[in-house]
Amino acid sequence: MAKNEADSALKIIPLGGLHEIGKNTCVFEYDDEIVLLDAGLAFPTEAMHGVNIVLPDTTYLRENRHKIKGMIVTHGHEDHIGGIAFHLKQFEIPVIYGPRLAMAMLEGKLEEAGVRDRTELRTVLPRDVVRIGKSFFVEYIRNTHSIADSFTVALHTPLGVVIHTGDFKFDHTPVDGENFDIQRLAEHGEKGVLCLLSDSTNSEIPGFTPSERSVYPNLDRVFSQTKGRLFITTFASSVHRINMILQLAQKHNRVVTVVGRSMLNLIAHARNLGYVKCEDSLLQPLNNVRHLPDENVLILTTGSQGEPMSAMTRIANKEHPHIKIREGDTVVFSANPIPGNTIAVVNTIDKLMIQGAKVVYGRDKGVHVSGHGCQEDQKLMIALTRPKFFVPVHGEHRMLVKHSETAQSMGIPRENMVIIQNGDVIELTENSLRVAGKVPSGIELVDTSSSGMVSARVLQERQKMASEGIVTIAAAIGWNGKLLAKPEIHLRGVVTSIERSLLQKWVQQRIEEILSVRWAEFRTGNGHDDMDWGGLQGTLERELARSLRKELQCQPTVTLLMQIPDELPTHLSASTSTSTTTSGSAVTVADGRRRRTRSTAQVAS
Repeated sequence: MAKNEADSALKIIPLGGLHEIGKNTCVFEYDDEIVLLDAGLAFPTEAMHGVNIVLPDTTYLRENRHKIKGMIVTHGHEDHIGGIAFHLKQFEIPVIYGPRLAMAMLEGKLEEAGVRDRTELRTVLPRDVVRIGKSFFVEYIRNTHSIADSFTVALHTPLGVVIHTGDFKFDHTPVDGENFDIQRLAEHGEKGVLCLLSDSTNSEIPGFTPSERSVYPNLDRVFSQTKGRLFITTFASSVHRINMILQLAQKHNRVVTVVGRSMLNLIAHARNLGYVKCEDSLLQPLNNVRHLPDENVLILTTGSQGEPMSAMTRIANKEHPHIKIREGDTVVFSANPIPGNTIAVVNTIDKLMIQGAKVVYGRDKGVHVSGHGCQEDQKLMIALTRPKFFVPVHGEHRMLVKHSETAQSMGIPRENMVIIQNGDVIELTENSLRVAGKVPSGIELVDTSSSGMVSARVLQERQKMASEGIVTIAAAIGWNGKLLAKPEIHLRGVVTSIERSLLQKWVQQRIEEILSVRWAEFRTGNGHDDMDWGGLQGTLERELARSLRKELQCQPTVTLLMQIPDELPTHLSASTSTSTTTSGSAVTVADGRRRRTRSTAQVAS
């Protein structure tokens, strides 16, 4: 029986990278086979307290893990490969194909995460064609971007050729001499491209993106004019930029110290593969350059985006153990802030200037160019491939809209394109393109805890504690429903004019009032197990929270740690009117559960 059109459709499902910058992840599904294209990460916002990285929701992939046949990697940026190690902990990917530099970087990540045995890594060269499953033949087409070894891919499917540009710009004078394979794109356009998915990052900017080589003379001028120590911060993955900086350091007789783990790793991989070329003597550890004159020192660092733990941010905050800014230093930001990082970058620049550094930054200085194509680059891509259908990807919503307008100006009908969100399911046939449904989408947050994942509830609690503070109360209660000692109270992040001693006295009075009224509700007998300590703890915590929030005029998180006697004295089981003193262990009740803790305090009944 013949398949209907829906059954024979190619499904394209982006899980990340749309209406945002980062965590680029796309699913291609035909029949019962899934091929993944990239699996990136994003970095947390200021409101994501304690979160290290942000990943796309992979519920759909976990539920369909049996369909996954392999992955295509386009290049080695973190927003395209940074999530792979985390995904491999949840589902296997039989094989991952990608360029040499990306695979070298990825192998180290997988080894470190302990998941190297859960996939097979295979490197590809320009114009290589690899088969994944029964339905997909993937062709790698060299493009130009801000990182070496970057590719556009052509997916040959039973319905036709689908081209995904990856990140790209048309750089006609690439630093490494690896030109964009325009000829191969044009050949596909001549034969017929069913659908084009294209990078939208700079769709609002007219013209062509300048060549990476255009940065060289401006950096050369900075080197010539700088008399003291020179600091340069850029993206760790900007291999072409780093290569130029090392060439300029050699030209101007400066020894280079690299600071930042990610940059050290990338330079090591890039040198091994021949993408970065310099003499061994040019690169020296920090200790070896301390005795050199300032005019012979270049410090190359991470932190161009104001990342909290990066080298440049720690230097600006006077927190770096080995490097301090001093008068006469020059700091170059050879990168523009990506959306969401502007405030962090500006704050870092301010701190460096306050300490006496001259800071070179901003688009007008010409020390950075984008790796993404502007409107004319995007028009050229459409003109070369001549697609029947068009889907703008990789960008925020306004970028996708502008890119679709550009595509319409190139003759693609409005009805032959869609603007989609993460989780949307595109169904593509030989004659149609439509959004046919949605899969779970959103984010997964990763921290350094044992589980690694941060739930939405935990994040909300962290946000509340960060904005309103936390009040912790420790109280010891005896078998007669009386406080055994003054309760302790600790405030973190709570602003109040009330003196601590008065607040402690108020809390003690409030606990005594609650116990005198509610104690009998939780005493169900005379045995050790005939007391609902969890219920009492919950009641006390709720009542104290309600009263404290009114008293403090804010909404802090209130936590009660309640300590109780471990065992009921035998003489009290016969008569509760007798008083005595005993010592030993106690039970701390928290969140309705009982946890035994050692205590040497006297417990009076």
